[in-house]
Amino acid sequence: MLTETLTTTAAPAPANAPVTASKRRRSHRAAGGVVTVLVPAHNESAGITETLHSLNNQTHRPDRIIVVADNCTDDTEELALAQGAEVIRTVGNKDKKAGALNFALSQILPDADPEDLVLVQDADSQLALNFIENATKNLLADELLGAVGGVFSGGPGGGFVGHLQRNEYARYARDVKRLHGKCLVVTGTAALFRVKTLRDVVAARLEGTLPPGNGKGGVYDTSVLTEDNELSFALLTLGYRIKSPSNCTLVTEVMPTWRELWSQRLRWKRGAVENCVQYGWTKVTRPYWGRQFLSMIGVVVTLAYFGSLVFALFSGTGLILQPFWITVTGIFILERIVTVRFRGWRYMLLAATMYETVIDIFLQAVHAKAYLDAAFNRKKVW
Repeated sequence: MLTETLTTTAAPAPANAPVTASKRRRSHRAAGGVVTVLVPAHNESAGITETLHSLNNQTHRPDRIIVVADNCTDDTEELALAQGAEVIRTVGNKDKKAGALNFALSQILPDADPEDLVLVQDADSQLALNFIENATKNLLADELLGAVGGVFSGGPGGGFVGHLQRNEYARYARDVKRLHGKCLVVTGTAALFRVKTLRDVVAARLEGTLPPGNGKGGVYDTSVLTEDNELSFALLTLGYRIKSPSNCTLVTEVMPTWRELWSQRLRWKRGAVENCVQYGWTKVTRPYWGRQFLSMIGVVVTLAYFGSLVFALFSGTGLILQPFWITVTGIFILERIVTVRFRGWRYMLLAATMYETVIDIFLQAVHAKAYLDAAFNRKKVW
């Protein structure tokens, strides 16, 4: 067992690391030699045992599994120890997941071999049993691949709102498969890195090539709402690629209520917007800015569409069916049906009823709120 006390400031990793992907360290060890898993956990007693069980049964078993118990008041630590994991305990950490991970990484990176691997995984997610094996193969096959992320599906529960999220995640998995693993963000639910890649990030933050993060050489930027999105930007800026292969799958929890889904998505959306502002207009961020622009257009179109319906119904004008808009609606329905085919024909039939419009409108409202909060610099809430 390894038990440490966390200060909120992560010790900087060695500053002699290279700062670009083209400057590689040479290793005397086999690539991917030691695999260490970090599981940041804040009161995760409900799911930590299942999460560790999936790690202990991997076809490529990790050499170390470390649960970073962050301000836990439940029995997360005891459950982790019972599963054979090491535990690092945080005390007084105010930087949440990013702060906890920075501290744990500051303990690991200085003594690790550059070719060793680090998997960062959420405590509420369970990896497919061949996740590490497949992720390692993908990483070792491409020297410029900076991180391999997972393709997630939604776990059980959550009633109707949980059902809608599972459909949403199935569509995401379909998109990633069609793009052969190309992704915009290496998800924080699970991602595998080389040690030397993380050292490159630390060195670049200290040298000013990347945003300073916590200002003390932490891998993760503790000042942002979406640390995984920011780290993806950092890797791409340093010349790395990122990927979420379709054979690296995991199951993650869904938000059980509309209120919790609102909070989660507001954080994701505002974080993504502010990450774009943080990095500015660059070759890396242009596609992300483009998506933000399209999202804003979507909000405006949605408001205009439903506003016109309300006006027609309550002004006495009545609805007038136009062939053009009937065709557009038909294409939209077809898209809903085809993109959920991973879940089977029953879900495809249901999708044709357009009952998922409720979450489309909900997410548009979240987007609008996120843009307003970012524009007026309102207080950030995790």
